[in-house]
Amino acid sequence: MPDDRVLQAFTVDNLRVRVYRDRASAGHAAASLLADGIRTVAADGAEVPMVFASAPSQDEVLAALAATPDLPWAQVHAFHLDEYLGLPADAPQAFGRYLLEHLFDHVNPGGVHLIDATADADAEAQRYGALLRDHPLVLACIGIGENGHIAFNEPGADPEDPEPVRVVALDETSRRQQVNDGCFADLAEVPTQALTLTIPAILAARRIACVVPAASKAEAVRRALEDAVGPDCPASVLRRHPDATLFLDPDAASRLAPRDEAPRDEEPRDEAPRDEAPRDEEPRDEEPR
Repeated sequence: MPDDRVLQAFTVDNLRVRVYRDRASAGHAAASLLADGIRTVAADGAEVPMVFASAPSQDEVLAALAATPDLPWAQVHAFHLDEYLGLPADAPQAFGRYLLEHLFDHVNPGGVHLIDATADADAEAQRYGALLRDHPLVLACIGIGENGHIAFNEPGADPEDPEPVRVVALDETSRRQQVNDGCFADLAEVPTQALTLTIPAILAARRIACVVPAASKAEAVRRALEDAVGPDCPASVLRRHPDATLFLDPDAASRLAPRDEAPRDEEPRDEAPRDEAPRDEEPRDEEPR
């Protein structure tokens, strides 16, 4: 049955794109896709390693996940994409604290793995990378920054980075976005460095749900979908992932070139996230099995 919340549905390379009537609908749809992935993997008794973005753009999807009944959270190992360096763990802007307050404290995952921004940064990158190797990601819930970053992989980040976690310098656009989002009062308060999962570490997840609302992200979305895939817009690499869906609201989609294609009946598939998929395979928008 067609979903009347979907205004447009299309694919760009491998990436499924869905434009919803509002940001709440986009967040709920992403949560539904992730919830189905959790249930499917957990049904076999397996653990479900997941990674989450931390930003106001993720409020709706996290709230919808927290409100989803009977999810097997005890089998979930929860990670987060990035963390500021130089902030105490209990700072209101700390990403780990955000996820505790918006999701983890409500659902009690079987494992919560937070980045320790108070530790030696290089040692913490190694520790967190080892945890990711021990718990290979199944699901990723991410966003896109105003400059096209994913996590804190800023423009120019190496899409073939051999390390899973890295210390990075923050682009001024990313730092200003934190002020615009109301997280900091002015630019001088925003940290200049962070720990982040690298692009290959994110793409290692078997399924990715990328939730991007708001007009402030419209140009980044346009670049991710319409410019060449490459480091100038890190989010463009999502077009190469075999099982990724981009959830937009009309504001975020407002700069995309007009498309003649009407909304499809199909929603992002709810089948089990695959361990591997051929990279040259055409994406399928089939009904859930």
